[in-house]
Amino acid sequence: MTAQTAPVSFDAFRTIDLRGTHLSAAELRAAMPRSTTASFDSVASRVEDIITSVRTHGFDALSELAQRFDGVDQLHPRVPAEALTEALRSLAPDVRAALEESIDRARTFAQAQKPQDVVVDIRPGAALTQRWVPVDRVGLYVPGGLAVLASSVVMNVVPAQAAGVQSIALASPPHKDFGGMPHPVILAAAELLGIHEVYGIGGAQAIAAFAYGVPGDGSRAAIEPVDVVTGPGNIYVATAKRLVKGVVGIDAEAGTTEIAVLADDTAQPRLVAADLISQAEHDPNAASVLITPSVGLADAVRTELSVQVQATRHRERVETALAGPQSGTILVDDVEHGIAVCDAYAAEHLEIQTAQAPAVAARIRNAGAVFVGDYSPVSLGDYCAGSNHVLPTAGTAAFASGLSVFTFLRAMQVIDYSADALREVSEHVIQLAQAEDLPGHGDAVRVRFP
Repeated sequence: MTAQTAPVSFDAFRTIDLRGTHLSAAELRAAMPRSTTASFDSVASRVEDIITSVRTHGFDALSELAQRFDGVDQLHPRVPAEALTEALRSLAPDVRAALEESIDRARTFAQAQKPQDVVVDIRPGAALTQRWVPVDRVGLYVPGGLAVLASSVVMNVVPAQAAGVQSIALASPPHKDFGGMPHPVILAAAELLGIHEVYGIGGAQAIAAFAYGVPGDGSRAAIEPVDVVTGPGNIYVATAKRLVKGVVGIDAEAGTTEIAVLADDTAQPRLVAADLISQAEHDPNAASVLITPSVGLADAVRTELSVQVQATRHRERVETALAGPQSGTILVDDVEHGIAVCDAYAAEHLEIQTAQAPAVAARIRNAGAVFVGDYSPVSLGDYCAGSNHVLPTAGTAAFASGLSVFTFLRAMQVIDYSADALREVSEHVIQLAQAEDLPGHGDAVRVRFP
């Protein structure tokens, strides 16, 4: 008879009790569990140094950083075409089939997002058009540290292609075990999607190389700067994206992953626990948060965590994440109170496991993505839902959106007035120009009608 290992207590999964409180919006946001181990301010100076080094020393800096952070000797980070071909040829058939299904579903959703141009005739002869124009070039970042996120290749590339971007470059950290190149599954996914400009560059240095470009030096071909940088990553990647914003566009500051589950006493504790673990295994700093009015459910989930964490492969990583200040249970008065807490937390991933889950989900205002009911777990969205898993974190979902076709499009306005249409509104333009003490504006209209 095999001895059974007794479940360990999971008291480290802390509880924040907000029942009976009447907090302002600011106080509610301040009460949310957040990581204290790393912040933008704590790493900003180091990231600035990396960006400055790449801008100043180009490929020499990239080589030094690859050696320092990845243990890789690197002359040029570009992945040879034959390595991409070989990676796809060697890819396990079942993994290829899964990637192809993920691509197909993501492409269906992305293509449906593309907006139509709008033409409005304000008056006879006065036509306004809003044209949607793709950016020329994008740099896509795919993490490759604790997890090999080949799925992020799909999530970055597919909406860019659906938007009509013509020049797409991809970067992922180099690995000593793979000849200084990114993980073979990441290379295979890039080849499957027809992306041939792939670089073995990790972290903040990849963001810097994309934002500012790297000049060629004779023997090493240049990396051309991009217009938009996208992709998830750790706090260094997210901070680099914040620092280059304005030089290039970014999707969002997608840092360490997080999940919140709004659940009542109709939820199944084993499902809630499994979903909390699924995101905790990403990173020791990942956040897993249960929001519930049910003390009974909270206790049952804690018991399930004690059992399920023991069986998971990355137990140590999961335990660290679940015990961190960024994770825990938030007790609320009722589902109505829970919705307010969800909006204050603004989760990257928010699951709704309550009675009448679709109606509750429809009332959520702040979340990167909302997963409704027992059969829409976050892991579905990570791979094969057709939605995009590159989403805003750390509360930025209150004002930022996840990656989509819109990330790679610009709305360009076109104004086309005839002489009669301009004449009709000319006196209004002149009067407003005089009111603002900008007479030259009015003169630019008056001169057309001598």
